[in-house]
Amino acid sequence: MSSRSIGLVSITRHLGPWRAPGAGPAYRQLADAVRLLILDGRLPLAARLPGERELALALGVSRTTVSAAYGRLRDEGYLSGGQGAAARTGLPIPSGAGLTLGGSESAGPGLIDLTTAVLPADPNVHAAYVRALERLPASLPGHGYETAGLEELREAVAAGYRRRGLPTSAGQILITHGAHNGLVHLLRLAVRPGAAVVFDHPTYPQAIDAILAAGGRAVPVALPDGPCADGPGADGMGADGMEADGWDVEGLVSACRGSGAAMAYLVLDHNNPTGRMMRKADRIRLLAGLKGSETLLVLDETLVDLTLSGPPALGASAVDAPRVVRLGSLSKSVWGGLRIGWIRADRAVVQRLAHSRASFDLGVPILEQLAAVELLSDGGAALAARRPLLRARRDHLRARLAERLPDWVCPRPTGGLSLWVQLPAPISSALTIRAEAERLRLAAGPRFGVDGAFERRLRLPYTLPEPALDEAVARLARVAKKVGKGRRSGTPVPEVAVY
Repeated sequence: MSSRSIGLVSITRHLGPWRAPGAGPAYRQLADAVRLLILDGRLPLAARLPGERELALALGVSRTTVSAAYGRLRDEGYLSGGQGAAARTGLPIPSGAGLTLGGSESAGPGLIDLTTAVLPADPNVHAAYVRALERLPASLPGHGYETAGLEELREAVAAGYRRRGLPTSAGQILITHGAHNGLVHLLRLAVRPGAAVVFDHPTYPQAIDAILAAGGRAVPVALPDGPCADGPGADGMGADGMEADGWDVEGLVSACRGSGAAMAYLVLDHNNPTGRMMRKADRIRLLAGLKGSETLLVLDETLVDLTLSGPPALGASAVDAPRVVRLGSLSKSVWGGLRIGWIRADRAVVQRLAHSRASFDLGVPILEQLAAVELLSDGGAALAARRPLLRARRDHLRARLAERLPDWVCPRPTGGLSLWVQLPAPISSALTIRAEAERLRLAAGPRFGVDGAFERRLRLPYTLPEPALDEAVARLARVAKKVGKGRRSGTPVPEVAVY
């Protein structure tokens, strides 16, 4: 059982303006808001929530309202602990034979989870572990603590950067438990409580969580939704329905300099969730604009190898300087269960990170590192075989959405693992809440931003097989019809603006 508690300040910030006039009883709206926070991960599982009296005072409602909301969530399985006991977050235990990701008739009405954009492991992963296990005895005489990572793996990662045109040595690489763990290390090193951290908006939701957990002050800079330099239409789409790839470079530079930002966290290669990629000219302007500043520029490149349309990602040398740090990972391109990532930075930064991480973790397991070496030594063959699969699933999902939900705008991303869909109304949270009844789990648009943004957006991964995507769209169409009918008839529909 987790000992973590969610404080009043934290939960009220996450809830935001949760109560909407005419949207039903207050207790039901509060229950819907808390449920959504649990479903999309903003409230961790097995965490203790504030007591009914304390939360009622903080929200300015009666204790009866909070008690009824908690009671509803307990009945649904989202809270444990009886009335008067500490309420802890959880998820309902499904009935029947269990959960499935598919939607075939033989599988039954299994849960389809579209909250994570990851691929299952292919046979290469198992083979890599087998070879790694054969090599493990050579490492057993040592102590096993490799603070910066195995030299062999650091060299394999460095070789990948050299192939992308960026001279890199093993001494510039630090191996981490995934890219997110690398970001946490960088935040601990570079960001003091209250310091500004700039990021493109929308962005990877766990990055926002990490910034706030480190005490950083979130400074979002919106990705332009309108025409970009190449002349896409006003709907933010370019030729062939591609997502507009513009970035507000001047806004990023101004935000960094104006706030004295300690860090800027940017996903320039297939931004998560939009899939867009920054042009070389914009990258050069960005680096020039930040020249002489104290801002540490952190580039998350976990999706850089997942280009599906158009030219491949730009050479890494397009943007480089001593205060540019790169995050990489095998989680998105290979398998989420292989918790191997890395930081590429100036040698002095890597040395400071290796020294500071000792108080946080003592390195990455040797077996996983050996498996990563095997996977990185295939010259990209395994990944090349997966791109056609992803491309087909991306186009398949767009086609099904166009058939069943023609009023949804679905730009075609150049790469990555998901669509960033524009909805006809601000109903993202309402869809997410209602979808649970259809055993469809979604990540609402606000999960990818701050201050309740992106209620007109929904991220839909295309990593599942086509039959599962077909079933997901069918369920989504049913949910959208119910939400739309409720809006037209005036029936209370939960429209929760969250964090």
